[in-house]
Amino acid sequence: MRFQTPLMPAVLIRRYKRFLADIRLEDGREVTAHCANPGSMMGLATPGMRIWVEPNEDPKKKLKFGWRLVDHENGHFTGVDTSVPNRALRTAIMAREVPELAAYETVLPEQKYGESSRIDFLLQQNGLPDAYVEVKSVTLSRQPGLAEFPDSVTARGSKHLGELAAMAREGHRAILFYLIQRTDCASMTVAADIDPTYAAAFEVARAAGVEAMAYGTCITPEAINLGRPVPVG
Repeated sequence: MRFQTPLMPAVLIRRYKRFLADIRLEDGREVTAHCANPGSMMGLATPGMRIWVEPNEDPKKKLKFGWRLVDHENGHFTGVDTSVPNRALRTAIMAREVPELAAYETVLPEQKYGESSRIDFLLQQNGLPDAYVEVKSVTLSRQPGLAEFPDSVTARGSKHLGELAAMAREGHRAILFYLIQRTDCASMTVAADIDPTYAAAFEVARAAGVEAMAYGTCITPEAINLGRPVPVG
């Protein structure tokens, strides 16, 4: 999935109000960028970090830059836009790039299910059980090579796990798909110390038959694409 507009390097001054970030461009200008990430962004919002932003000329948008990447300056990147996983996964499913889901031909986004919820993708194919796929963006890493989710308490995430478990008990496929938006992680685990309730719900869901899948990403300032499967511990 290529970025619509070539990214520009910048330096983070501060992130605030969750969706705003003051940045310094290479030409010295200080501007405010949109931060498409409602999470804590633990370890990714330290002032002085090198980042990459996407400019836009849309007259309807008040902010003319969107924060897209953190550049760890060691050859690795982290994608901070939480809208990317759904778009990247849909593209990958349609292209049959996810072997576990390659048998499904119908991909329906944002379908109602559970209690006033919407599943990210409902996959259907004659002769196969429906597959309910919930997608999560993973950006936290506190140990070298290990990705973690969540990066803050997520009551919504726990609710989703309960609803996926209910789908599994009804005989459907229920899948929690973690897209790791980091290029420096080879495995993933649940951050039980950050959200014990989510960790408990995760174990209950897996016992009910919910499948936990994790994939890495290939990230450059030009594009973000689906990478290889990553084990979930």
